[in-house]
Amino acid sequence: MEGGFPTGSTIVVQGSPLTGIDLMARQFWSADGTGGTYVMIDSEVEDGMVDARASPLGDLPGLMKGDRIVVDSLSSIITRDGIDAAVSFLSLVKRDIAGRKANALFILYSDLHIPMDEIRIMRIADVVIELKEVIFMNEIERQLAVHKVRNCQVPKRLIPFNITEKGIELSTTSRVV
Repeated sequence: MEGGFPTGSTIVVQGSPLTGIDLMARQFWSADGTGGTYVMIDSEVEDGMVDARASPLGDLPGLMKGDRIVVDSLSSIITRDGIDAAVSFLSLVKRDIAGRKANALFILYSDLHIPMDEIRIMRIADVVIELKEVIFMNEIERQLAVHKVRNCQVPKRLIPFNITEKGIELSTTSRVV
């Protein structure tokens, strides 16, 4: 991304839980050491995260502080509150973070939602990234696809990545077949 996400962006990262999507969200959350707000809606709450598992959707915007916000996950909001509520929530957060020049990353799990719902989410988002797993015989290759970046050209290739103890690390080499 040559320096990061454009300021004031809503970022949707789509993938399965096995692709390292949660690690990418944590890296984003703690990128410069100051953190932001990690709103946990559907899993175990770790140190520093905001426990929003029982919070109504209307309370979530008030919990979002700082320059980098993670919502884990938008899929849970869609499942719990419906697509119309999720789209309204995403639009509200988009206006808020754009106004204060922050960024918000939303996790969207693959293969849970109907295509029309995914399209509605992706049309609102400023940045759309997909994490994929491809199996070659006895090897798993993970690939990152940048589908959309507001006002920028996106890469025309899949970017290989590895999952490390520190999180997601982009690979500088790619498979030659």
